Amino acid sequence: MSPENTFVIVGGGLAAGKAVEALRENGYDGRLVLIGDERDKPYIRPPLSKGYLTGKETRDSIFVHPDDWYDKHDVDLRLGTTVTGLDVGAGQVELDGGRRMPYTKLLLATGAAPRLLTVPGADLDNVLYLRRVGDSERLKAAFTEGARIVVIGAGWIGLETAAAARQAGAEVTVLEAEELPLLRVLGREAAEVFAALHTDHGVVLRHGVRVEGITGSGGRADGVRLADGTHVPADAVVVGVGVTPDTRLAEAAGLEVRNGVVTDAHLRTSAPNVFAAGDVANAYHPFLERHIRVEHWANALNQPATAAQGMLGGDAVYDRLPYFYTDQYDLGMEYVGYVEPGGYDRVVFRGDKAAREFVAFWMSGDRVLAGMNVNVWDVVEPVRELITSRAEVDDTRLADPQVPLESVRA
Repeated sequence: MSPENTFVIVGGGLAAGKAVEALRENGYDGRLVLIGDERDKPYIRPPLSKGYLTGKETRDSIFVHPDDWYDKHDVDLRLGTTVTGLDVGAGQVELDGGRRMPYTKLLLATGAAPRLLTVPGADLDNVLYLRRVGDSERLKAAFTEGARIVVIGAGWIGLETAAAARQAGAEVTVLEAEELPLLRVLGREAAEVFAALHTDHGVVLRHGVRVEGITGSGGRADGVRLADGTHVPADAVVVGVGVTPDTRLAEAAGLEVRNGVVTDAHLRTSAPNVFAAGDVANAYHPFLERHIRVEHWANALNQPATAAQGMLGGDAVYDRLPYFYTDQYDLGMEYVGYVEPGGYDRVVFRGDKAAREFVAFWMSGDRVLAGMNVNVWDVVEPVRELITSRAEVDDTRLADPQVPLESVRA
């Protein structure tokens, strides 16, 4: 043990848990402290809107490591503890109660927090969000046979919770400001697939609407009032209108913050000896040649290894393409690549879009920018290779399921 070194990880999610793992695996033998404001040890968040919410996964399965892992690897686990400030000049974190802890290297893995509704009635008891384990358990309790569930927001969280509620037998209405779910994320061509999926499963989708307030009595919500005067009855209201990166510590400490904590490709922040990873990091991506912040599981899983190497004096860069997945009803999907809204020319479909068995490719000129496989499996790596090779491809061959993806180049 090297007593002069103290590495501190701030956060309680997957990125924090994988960071301490990577540091130990890479030979760091100094003092290692993980500080999280939740009482639970680090856990994985996707099951909260997927398997754990639907009852297919147990509570034990969501944790990054078994209970005894932290003791076995000599990790000082400070749960239920809030970091209230950073002094990057002195190399210290300030904890609740005014205590201070020195650090040699610091990793910010503070994640993101749900964006809150600001309309009247948003503070009623059964207006629910999803970010933590307890949130998922409250949703599970609300999703019962015949319950009227109104979901505000048709992003990934909104649609996954809508699917879980519907599968539990609830009556579900989804309210969305755009004309299609996931429109800004996927574009019209693919967004139509998810709209049809939910309507086919009995969800009422209401697009182009604006929420004016939550109605209720006795401290509980009983519906949602729209700007056009419509009232949608509800036994519970789920809010999924996006998240914001938790940059409070970084901002107060004077770090560069712009849609997250800004880092270079090594995940180093603007402050010496301070790194960032996961949902909070707006990292420079060398392949994409821009800063991007990705709010998906794969980043939290893979970025910590790069950050750990940097904390140990290495020079690794994080250049993995963004990846995410979803499970809704009988639809399974994986997406790899990166496309900004409006940043593509067209979408090429390979397979049967109507049957929801296809691969979609977002194209710019003759190059593939991103790919999404829906109920088609074992294609992520070939799609990733098409993207990273920057190869020119032929649309006709790309659209033909009989042509191997390795043979679609022009």
